[in-house]
Amino acid sequence: MVEEMGKVILGMPGPWAKNYREVADHYTTKIGGLPDWPIPDLDVGSLECAACGSRLCLVVQLYAPVSGDALNVEERIIYVFGCTMQNCGSNPLSWRVLRVQKLKSEEESSSHDEVISLETSSAPVSSDHWQEDIWTHDSGELVDDVNNDDFDLEELGRALSEAANLVSHSRKQRETIKQKSPFKSVTRLTESNIPVLPCFYIYSQEESLSRHVTAVCSIYSSLSIKGKECDLDDRKEEETWEEESYEYDRALFVDRTFLKFKKRMDSYPEQCFRYSYGGKPLLASKELEVPARCACCGGFRHYEMQLMPPLLYFLREASDGSLTSSPEHWNWMTLVVYTCSQNCSHQTHKEDSGNNRWTVAEETVVAQFE
Repeated sequence: MVEEMGKVILGMPGPWAKNYREVADHYTTKIGGLPDWPIPDLDVGSLECAACGSRLCLVVQLYAPVSGDALNVEERIIYVFGCTMQNCGSNPLSWRVLRVQKLKSEEESSSHDEVISLETSSAPVSSDHWQEDIWTHDSGELVDDVNNDDFDLEELGRALSEAANLVSHSRKQRETIKQKSPFKSVTRLTESNIPVLPCFYIYSQEESLSRHVTAVCSIYSSLSIKGKECDLDDRKEEETWEEESYEYDRALFVDRTFLKFKKRMDSYPEQCFRYSYGGKPLLASKELEVPARCACCGGFRHYEMQLMPPLLYFLREASDGSLTSSPEHWNWMTLVVYTCSQNCSHQTHKEDSGNNRWTVAEETVVAQFE
């Protein structure tokens, strides 16, 4: 189950953009609109559909840093693109996933090691801090129970000043995010001819499963064929149960995988995507294509996020044929995004100082259909 790998963060719908082509920044997590690249003229290759040649539309832009003892990438963004043409929604060639991240210089890496020792951070590899730093506010307070008389105030001041200088670089990004408003309405005149999906912003919410949901899933995993052959009298007794329990618990002939999918959907009916770095996807059917290995390093790809049906509903409701593209031909139940478990980057990017140390890697998406 997903929760065994760590908490699941849900992408919930926030405010609509005032202008679907408005500028934000790459720290902004959103649905639709135009991609906000971290630097101008970033080489991301062709954004055309490999099946029909049409321009791909941005579906999701997700700011997703990862941190841990062996890995720390603060500047990291996932972009998912898709083609809205009639015959392309179910074609794997019509989807593209990019992982864009900034490589650290040797100076930044050594500085980070010092910061880690100062902050005594030992969090496991995850993307939790994008939720804490961007979509929620810190509420912790430092408590000092030590007697101030035991310290030389001038020496303490110097020590604090040195520590502040060391951590200033790692804090710069977070302060910038807090100071900037992702809802600033600025039109990109130079990209007015690029097709876009309706744009709205995302806020996070941690998934919390009730005991009832877990119990139902456990019951179905232990059901036998004999249990499915209940008679009509037993069914009548079941009708005396509360409405919600009866609706799910009597559906003995429904595929258990889909039942679990629907139950988790009903718990948060507006969830547009699910995020759990290195976790497990919530499947709509048992059959799932195995993702190809990373084309850069050859390592295996692991689950990072998946798009959910409510995203289609919101986009279709807001689509205007004259101003935006519409995903009316998409019929997937979920799109599962897999990324390189090593979070690798091309060697050419590591050696290219002129690229501002930003690297672009191609990832993969697997679709499950109705």
